[in-house]
Amino acid sequence: MEAALMRIFKLSFLLSLFSGDSDVFGSRTLSDLASGPVGKFPPSCNRIECPSYDLVNSTNAYEIRRYNTSVWMSTEPMKETSLVKATRTGFSQLFDYIQGNNDYHQKIEMTAPVIVQVSPSNGPLCESNFTLSFYVPKQNQLNPAPAKNLHVQRWDTRYVAVKQFGGYVSDNSVGEEAAELEASLNGTVWGKAIAKSRETGGVGSTSAYMVAQYNSPFEFFGRVNEIWLPFQMDK
Repeated sequence: MEAALMRIFKLSFLLSLFSGDSDVFGSRTLSDLASGPVGKFPPSCNRIECPSYDLVNSTNAYEIRRYNTSVWMSTEPMKETSLVKATRTGFSQLFDYIQGNNDYHQKIEMTAPVIVQVSPSNGPLCESNFTLSFYVPKQNQLNPAPAKNLHVQRWDTRYVAVKQFGGYVSDNSVGEEAAELEASLNGTVWGKAIAKSRETGGVGSTSAYMVAQYNSPFEFFGRVNEIWLPFQMDK
């Protein structure tokens, strides 16, 4: 019984990553109430493993973090016009993966965040490429279990500009939040480093931004989501 309840909890957690537009509740009212102030440290990282980082700089508009090396299991890019729909499509692959549908038949602990990489596409109807990634726990990073239609991303140490926002992620909110982060970085050393990384094909050059999500759908208040802009700094 305990194992079954844990599986249901894990499923509900991952479902939150693409619940979008408050579909879980069928109303924008609760989502709006849930989008109040959020803390600088995602509360879920007190309960489950998250990638470690050093805080380099912090303002009212953004944080600059330096993430240590990490390993992520990622879906193949999906062409879509909707981040929410693309994330729903990729969800079953990652959920099956941590439940043991991998070459090692290995069950893997839940972590946070799950990130969605948003990259421009030349397709019709303003499509983008979306890649969903699960943070691999440290105990599995030396030899992450392979799986069909998934691939490993190994991150070197990298910088990330971060903007937090609350509520449930929707297609409308992520674009607005990403634009606000970009605007707040204009004229800063961080904004210049992001622009240079994009121009030179460095870290973050292939994506417009990333969306990181941390919460269970049943955490109505104090929800934490983040926009990430990864980049390199000259040594």
